[in-house]
Amino acid sequence: MSRENRALNSFFEANMEAVFAVEDSPKKDISPPKVKRRKLDKPQGKMDCIDLTTEEPACSSSSAKSTKSVEPKAKIKTSVSEEQEDGKLSLISWNVDGLDTVNLGERARGLCSYLALYTPDVVFLQELIEPYVQYLKKRAVSYTIVEGGEEGYFTGLMLKKSRVKLLSSDIISYPTTQMMRNLLVAQVKFRDQVMCVMTSHFESCKGQAEERMKQLREMLKRMREAPSNVTVLFGGDTNLRDTEVTKVGGLPSGVCDVWEQLGKQEHCRYTWDTKANSNKSVPYVSRCRFDRVYLRPAKEGPGSRMTPDHMALVGLEKLDCGRYTSDHWGIYCSFIPGS
Repeated sequence: MSRENRALNSFFEANMEAVFAVEDSPKKDISPPKVKRRKLDKPQGKMDCIDLTTEEPACSSSSAKSTKSVEPKAKIKTSVSEEQEDGKLSLISWNVDGLDTVNLGERARGLCSYLALYTPDVVFLQELIEPYVQYLKKRAVSYTIVEGGEEGYFTGLMLKKSRVKLLSSDIISYPTTQMMRNLLVAQVKFRDQVMCVMTSHFESCKGQAEERMKQLREMLKRMREAPSNVTVLFGGDTNLRDTEVTKVGGLPSGVCDVWEQLGKQEHCRYTWDTKANSNKSVPYVSRCRFDRVYLRPAKEGPGSRMTPDHMALVGLEKLDCGRYTSDHWGIYCSFIPGS
């Protein structure tokens, strides 16, 4: 039985309402411990409808020292006005490991706090479960949430309402998946540009390379065949090895791997890193670039000038529970959309 199937069985046996009970209790202050805190105008009364853009991330002070050798947070542009005033598009892609029920409530709260700090326009999420989504809907009132499934575990999209308008969405099935995987696609409008945003969680484990490459081909086909005036952004947990990308013939003309386009910076190479991330107890060290972001600018119109601007990893600080938000690091990216 695969790790995913074992975890899925464990999830269905767990009492998920109890997992999130602490977070939704009106007797508790659900604001996370702060690294630093802006002066807030918090809504009074209802604690189950909080705009997460007013909060900042939780991390223990002891963990900050332990992550200095990884990506320093100073490299991430955290000013909301800085990103929005210059018109850049920002995104976060993150496998949140919702199948791991240990400290799940605090880890979900940690995700919301990171989203509050970086206020991305688009969020790609993988390994969501329904209680996690319900929690996000209570906290993320400034985002439109699109789910890539209803049962088990699935992907999701979050779109900042003030910046990105949802036009339509669709779920594309992978016919031969054995792990409930699919491609979630949404047509959106950012500023005056029509865009297609996509996320997926490709088949996991080394032995599933053939299925994973099928899924990669299907996703790249969708990117390649998008209308010429539409910019396409994909982000997700691809589980890819570089050799597998080579075997499918590489990326199509016009499609770029954002990490490669930005110079293959070491500080954001490994998104699955058991050397630095202790959420999973494994008897080996594994450092892989499973999580990836791809861009296909429009072939005509203003979207044709969209270019990658910045990339960094997020989630590098431990929460107060002593664990990280996920066993994956999240990816933060910004793009210059052109004019």
